[in-house]
Amino acid sequence: MTSNAPKGLLHVPADEGESVWIGADIYTLKATKENTGGSLSLMEVSVPPGDGPPPHIHAHEDEGIYVLAGDLEFFSGGQTFQAGPGDFVFVPRGTVHSLRNIGVHPGKTLTMYTPGGMDRYFAGVGDKAEPGVPPQPMSEEQLHRAMTLAPQYGLEVQLPPPGEPA
Repeated sequence: MTSNAPKGLLHVPADEGESVWIGADIYTLKATKENTGGSLSLMEVSVPPGDGPPPHIHAHEDEGIYVLAGDLEFFSGGQTFQAGPGDFVFVPRGTVHSLRNIGVHPGKTLTMYTPGGMDRYFAGVGDKAEPGVPPQPMSEEQLHRAMTLAPQYGLEVQLPPPGEPA
């Protein structure tokens, strides 16, 4: 990372940050537990139409999602609501939630976790993004990594029964 920010400040230029694919979603890690002294994790997330994470709970972190682009549908507590560009969603730790891109264009968010640390989960599950190569659907190997690492990060993923869409 190159930056001319004064000592003690963090500056991550627009085209920098580790990018990984988790299924067809792209996560670019902008602020990590390591470079914020544990304060937060911040990621730019791109979600293709029809995609999004299954219902899950973060035991240790609060999550803030600022929608930059797209039409996203959020699920929590048996209720759904839509959020679009400029909307902000706060998810307190311990809350079951998920989201899905219901639009025809990719959705994009800035997603922050406090305290930091979830960035290491995404880096551990994801495959390094390759410029000019499209991401692939989640593989069995990647799903295995996601489920194996989840307890280490206080993440409870609620997968649907076999044969039902996530």
